[in-house]
Amino acid sequence: MLNEKLSRIKLLLTDCDGVLTDGGVYYGETGEEFKKFDIRDGMGVERLRNLAGVTTGIITGELSPSLIRRAEKLKITELHLGVKDKPAVFEEILNRLNLQPDEVAYIGDDTNDLGIMKLAGLSACPSDAISFVKEAADIVCESKGGAGCFREFAEQIIASHHAIKTKLPANNTIWLNSGKKIGPGEPCYIIAEIGINHNGSLEIAKQLIDEAVAAKASAVKFQKRTPEICVPKDQWNIMRDTPWGRITYIDYKRKTEFGIAEYATIDQYCKKLDIDWFVSTWDVEAVDFMERFDTPLYKLASASLTDFPLINRILLTGKPLMLSTGMSTNKEIEAAVNLVREFDENYPLLIAHSTSAYPCKPEELNLKMVQTLEAKYPGVPIGYSGHETGLATTIAAVSLGATFVERHFTLDRAMWGSDHAASVEPQGFQRMVRDIRDVETATGDGIKKVYESELGPMKRLRVNISDEYKDKSLA
Repeated sequence: MLNEKLSRIKLLLTDCDGVLTDGGVYYGETGEEFKKFDIRDGMGVERLRNLAGVTTGIITGELSPSLIRRAEKLKITELHLGVKDKPAVFEEILNRLNLQPDEVAYIGDDTNDLGIMKLAGLSACPSDAISFVKEAADIVCESKGGAGCFREFAEQIIASHHAIKTKLPANNTIWLNSGKKIGPGEPCYIIAEIGINHNGSLEIAKQLIDEAVAAKASAVKFQKRTPEICVPKDQWNIMRDTPWGRITYIDYKRKTEFGIAEYATIDQYCKKLDIDWFVSTWDVEAVDFMERFDTPLYKLASASLTDFPLINRILLTGKPLMLSTGMSTNKEIEAAVNLVREFDENYPLLIAHSTSAYPCKPEELNLKMVQTLEAKYPGVPIGYSGHETGLATTIAAVSLGATFVERHFTLDRAMWGSDHAASVEPQGFQRMVRDIRDVETATGDGIKKVYESELGPMKRLRVNISDEYKDKSLA
């Protein structure tokens, strides 16, 4: 499978012009000095090295001073300039570094790259490569040369390496990069969904994190959208009364959306308090944004279950994916799961039963779906995302086998905002966590036994005592 090939890569070799640059020639006073490099490709080199342990090399027929400086800046030591015979250089690199061909990938764009592409274990090209190269490449990137195609290929390699590390073990448990585990036999992973209940205030968000820590939640979750993508344009200029006055709907959504400064603070704050944090991403750009942070997983909201481009983008991160199934048919759930399995049959997947009504009536919760999903998708941890007003039903979901639960979380249900009414306040969340832990303790192992605490009542109340207990102290 493609993902297995990607996971074996230890060295990514690339051509220069047409891959790392746009192929243009820019002259200074003394000759060619300049080339247009995309900053995203540079970040791809660093991310390959830091996140997957994959090094980068350049093999090019060019002799460019700007390329030498670029390689120095990116700490690329495997630099081969003015090359006439690329396959020969490829073979020399393999022998010197003691690598196998399937451990090396190559990305090129022109006919002089075809020889080395045939030798490499995996090959790729930019979207504007010549037709002969596209036909020969294993992967054709969506991006053009000099416009992020190297980064795109690099991210696929990174994702595959991460996926290998987070594959589902034999006991159906998913290990998160935070050290926590989700699966049968593990403590229920309890998520306090802050969502947009921070109302655009970082201080409220920090207060909610504090309360989640006090309640002993496993994680807090936010939502990340790109308003200009997620809000239909015909709704942009609808006026709405908000805490910021009467403003357009698009401005309201911008006000409630955190940016890099807020999430950087949240990242540091959660690490300091030792609580996991992650988000539901609502669009592809939101995933790109979140990849700045090393969160333990991604959540896909029920509304996004049919958004295959979004799912595909999340899969490229290699991080565990939690699918929520509210407002979805069995066919739609199957299609989403099949998409994940086609990408990698061992991809770390979690599925949450949910009903998308806010708040949800008890008769529509259908908690037995936890067991239905568990039977239908063996090996996949099943959980519950609830939008009801009480606590007992969420606790019941755990007793039915939910390995993780999620509830909206607020400081005050009377606060302004769309999700507060279906949320749990801090004191209630503390009770819910406590009761879930009590249920887990009380569930036991299903093996019948007589406890020491029962021996006294046995002596007082039973007429005939079994021989196996006659010699035991019944005082």
